[in-house]
Amino acid sequence: MRAVVVAHGDVLPADRAVIGVDDYVVAADGGAFALERWKLLPHLIVGDMDSLGDAGVERFARQGIPVAKFPAQKDESDLELAVAQAVAAGATEVVVLGALGGDRLDHETANLLLLADPSYDGVRIEARRGALRIRALRGEGSLSLGPLEAIVTLLPVNGDAEGVTTEGLRYPLRDETLRFGRARGLSNEVDSLPATVTVRKGSLLVFETP
Repeated sequence: MRAVVVAHGDVLPADRAVIGVDDYVVAADGGAFALERWKLLPHLIVGDMDSLGDAGVERFARQGIPVAKFPAQKDESDLELAVAQAVAAGATEVVVLGALGGDRLDHETANLLLLADPSYDGVRIEARRGALRIRALRGEGSLSLGPLEAIVTLLPVNGDAEGVTTEGLRYPLRDETLRFGRARGLSNEVDSLPATVTVRKGSLLVFETP
């Protein structure tokens, strides 16, 4: 099952097209406002409801939408809770909208790091904003890249990424180590297909902008 989780960050009109009729849709607190603008209803709303407020909760509850309300003083972000709820419902693929933007860079950074959470091994999680797509490569594995001329950035998280090899990129990597905190993997480009990135050990955040 694929789930779409909508957070309370910036969303673009084009993001509406990401949500398919068969997707399980979860709103992370104020992410419900974006769905409301798109005239869509979530299957579930999750969070402490500090953004949605009592009036918003009541408005969605009247439409039969279940709300999982958590205390404001908690250890997880609303997005983290929403992704966990989606996975608990059976999602093996999660697309996050609204993970970026806003005036809280700390929230945005935490949202991106969530993609690389090793506890979600076996679950494909990605964030999208317009044409931008961000995925995580956790541990040994590979991802297909594209389309042609897409800008690709590979950033190691949770330490160094070892044995990084790319195919189809303008600046190839051959069994290299990308050091955590370094910009070695910044701003590459797809110049032939098929294009791939493979990692032997460690984790990468993979940014693709057509």
